[in-house]
Order: sequence, then C-alpha cells, then structure tokens
Amino acid sequence: MSLKIAAFQGNPTVGDFEKNLGEIQAAYERAKAGGAEVVVFPEMFLTGYPPEDLVLRRSFWGAADGALQKVKALTADGGPDILLPTLGVVGDKTYNAVYHISAGGIQNQTFKKHLPNYGVFDELRHFESGEPVLFTVRGYKIGVAICEDIWHPDVCQRLTQLGAQIIISPNGSPYEQDKDTVRKQIASARVRETGIPLVYLNLVGGQDEIVFDGRSFAFQGDGSGAFMLPAWQEAGVMFTLAVNPQTKQPYITDITMVTEGVVSNPVGVEDTTLGLILGLRDYVEKNHFKTVVLGLSGGIDSAVVAGLAVRALGADRVRAVMIPSEHTSRESIELAKECAEELGIRYDFVDRRNFKEVVESLSRSVAGLCPESAPEGVRGPYVQLMPSVALENIHARARGVILMGVSNETGAMLLTTGNKSEMSVGYATLYGDMSGGFNPLKDVYKTQVFAIARWLTTTGTTIPYGIIVRPPTAELSAGQQDTDTLPPYPVLDVILTGLVDHERSIQEVANETDQEHELVESIARKAMIAEYKRRQAAPGIKITKRNFGRDRRYPITNGFEEW
Repeated sequence: MSLKIAAFQGNPTVGDFEKNLGEIQAAYERAKAGGAEVVVFPEMFLTGYPPEDLVLRRSFWGAADGALQKVKALTADGGPDILLPTLGVVGDKTYNAVYHISAGGIQNQTFKKHLPNYGVFDELRHFESGEPVLFTVRGYKIGVAICEDIWHPDVCQRLTQLGAQIIISPNGSPYEQDKDTVRKQIASARVRETGIPLVYLNLVGGQDEIVFDGRSFAFQGDGSGAFMLPAWQEAGVMFTLAVNPQTKQPYITDITMVTEGVVSNPVGVEDTTLGLILGLRDYVEKNHFKTVVLGLSGGIDSAVVAGLAVRALGADRVRAVMIPSEHTSRESIELAKECAEELGIRYDFVDRRNFKEVVESLSRSVAGLCPESAPEGVRGPYVQLMPSVALENIHARARGVILMGVSNETGAMLLTTGNKSEMSVGYATLYGDMSGGFNPLKDVYKTQVFAIARWLTTTGTTIPYGIIVRPPTAELSAGQQDTDTLPPYPVLDVILTGLVDHERSIQEVANETDQEHELVESIARKAMIAEYKRRQAAPGIKITKRNFGRDRRYPITNGFEEW
C-alpha cells in the first residue's frame, strides 16, 4: 500500500478568494491528472496570509466559508482529498485551521496550537489556540503541524503518539536573510524526535511588507533530505508515502516535480535581490497598478530602485523623472540619463530654472511667515539667508510635490528610494524624498545597495559604473556629501546592525565594532529621534531580522536615555 501526495507552494493574495480558488483548482486538476490521492497547500492558502484584522470581520468569515464550499465541491466526484489551510470559525471563535476535505465534505479539522506573537506576527490577536488532531487519509495517518507548531516539540510528538506516519507542515514563513538554514534546523530536530518523514510547505510571493520565499522541502524519517522546491517560484511536487513492510517505517519515494522551473537555492546578495524583485512585483500588481514612477537623481539608491523595477515589471512600466536643483552637478544629470538609457525606461527632465522658481516661491512663503527668525538687520524675504537645513528640506519637498503630481496625474505608483541606513538615522525628508507608495530599499542597508547594484549589472540590468563608484550625496546644498553628517557607510551599517537588528546596547555595539562610544551613542540618539519619521514612511520589503514597521515598535514619545 502507498499514498500518492501532491504538494504545491503557491502565491495567494489576502482576501482575493476568486484568485486563490483559481490557484487551488488549477493545482487540484494537475494533481488529479497525475494520479495523486491527496493535495496539500501552504498556511491559510484560501484566505491568504496574514489576513490581519480582516479576521475580525464577520463578512470575511462568510466569504471564507463560501470559498470553502467551492473547494469542497471539487472533491465531490471522488477525486483526490484536499488538506486545505484556511480560516476556521467555530461559534464566535476564529482559528488558523486545516480542513481534511473528501467526497464533497469536511472529514476532519485541526487548529494551530502555538500562535506567534512576535516580529511580524499578531496571531494571538486574531486566533484561538487548538490541539493537534490526526487525519486519516485513505488508510494513512497524517499529522498536520501548522507553521509555528513545528518550532515547538510538543505538537509533532503528540501526533506521533497518535500514530502519525508523516508530518505535513503548512507554512507562511516570511523571508529573512539566512532563515532557510534555521528552518531546516528546526525541521531536522522534529524528525530526530519523531523518526517519521516531515514535509515543510511554504508560501511564495509578496504581501505588503513581507515576502515569502517558498523553498519547501522534505526530510525522510532518518533525517536525510527527500526533496526541495525552488526559491521565489511557484512550484509543485508529487511523491509517494510508502511503508517498509519489514520495519514498518514510513518513507518518501517516487518524487516527481510537477511544475516547470529549475530547483534553485540562491544565497547572499542574489537571494536578497530576487526577494526584493518579487516583493515589488507583487505589491504593484496585487494593488492593481500598471506603472511606477520614481525620481532618478544620478545616485545609487534611485538607480537600484529603477533597476529592481525593470526586473520586476519590465522597462515599459517604469518612468523616471530627473529634477535638478541649483546644487545638482552635471555629473548627476549625465549619470541619471545614462542610467535611464541603459535600463530602457522613459526619462523626463524638469528644467532647472522652473524648479528653482518653485523652490524660491516656497522659500519666500516660509520666510514671510517666520520673520522672527530672520538675521538681525534683514527685512522682508531672506531666501538666500534661510537656515541651510530648512532650505534643503524645501528642495526635497518640492521634488516630492512634483513626483506625487505625476503619480496622481498618470496613476503610476511613486516608488521612494531611501535605504535602511538613512531611515535609521533620519537622513530623509518627510513629505520630500520619503514621499511615495512603496520603498523597495526600506530594509536594505546602504552597503547592501551597492552590492545589489553590482549583482544587477552582472546579470544584465546595468547600473552605470559611474553611479556605483561615486561618493554618496543628496546634493541639497553646494558640495554636500553624506559623510558631512554621517560616518562612512561601512562603519554606520555595522553600528546600526548591532543597534537595530540585534537590539544591542550602546556599549555592547561599541565593544563589538571597535568604535568610539561617543560615535555609537550619537547614532543611537539619531535612531531614536527619527522614530516619528519612520511611522509615516511608505511600506517596504522586510529582508532582515528586524525591519522598520511590523518588527520594530518603539514609542515616539520616549524618555528612556541609555546614554
């Protein structure tokens, strides 16, 4: 005897039941044609994950149940069973559930026990906890441990005690750099404890600020690898669960990929960049934008965002606008144009004189409203004598107004281009360069931006060499460079990684990085002060352990002084 199982890592959209049903039906028909007896999907596939506060709406419950009835109907003619992860509702309680569907009806159900309430997860807000239930599928005993449930030993141990011959773990595990290694370590520990095969089945695709990387895999009961699905691609596999007649030991055999694509497991900058591309593509397309626009400055950040957008959407869907000020160098203008030409995107140029008029008009208005701040002996508007930071911010905000105007007029979504290093220390202007609907680099440190630029260039999306090697500058004042107010980015980024990603103390970071305590303290102070800006920033893709947004929730009003 044996049981043929089909497993699919797909890309659902939260709340789009019609789309998600379509993916389920297509996978089901493919599995049926291949002779599968049961089909399995990743966590909350029917609803999309994470549904967040949609779970609090009874209308969402009704829509989820209506979609569930349609999935049940797929099995009415005696086709394969389905193990369907979706929203479970019992009375007034909601659960992260998996239903065993067969012959047009629900045969059994199990609910997630361990509800994560850290990082990007708020499941204690939305779900009740359940206890593990064993499924009997065509004579075989299948244990289902939903995502977080395999990070703790008790659920898999209980399912094994109940007689499980295999553990299937539907997951919605967001991408983080190097997280795949951790997942395999956790799954391997569960296999060592239970001695039975385990299938880890993960989502693919972007959902707001998180992106799922797929990389589903399976271990045999002896701990050896059985199969792996590719990163960043929708994919499927069929395999057979068999039992050794002498030892009674279950094992996975007859493994066949049922979707096209090369099984790949990229690492390092390639892995991160592919995640940014997929996250950007899904954010744009799932929110029904046809095109994007961005300000192209001749600097590294905007060039990389343009390159990512071209890879995600195609050059014909990307538009760049260069808005030079009196401080913008000829080099920047030439590099921006070269970048647009290399990428093959539409490139528009705002006349420098027109922009100067806008800046001076805004400056006169501000100066006229604040006569008390005029230098002694000066009467009337004093544009050229305004405090430098205020004038720099007016430049940035004037650009933001123009770019948002293009966005409003054309329907293109405005991409903002600030990186994590800048966002950490507040080196960004509210309603200026922070304007936009999405920021692909929000969780990418500056040193990584340069690495991404090089990777894009070596893989056919050319970022001009002059952009990669020039010193970073916002060009908001004459001769300005980022190092005027910040340490060099290799130094800054290692400090920020300790302070932000690992929550180290100032002294710990100073010791670990061999930097002066005063420097680390000044960076920490800047990071705390800038919290109010980050609360108003566009969403962006999480790639590190702690991104700004769902991961890191510091108070804006904060009297704690570590220093």
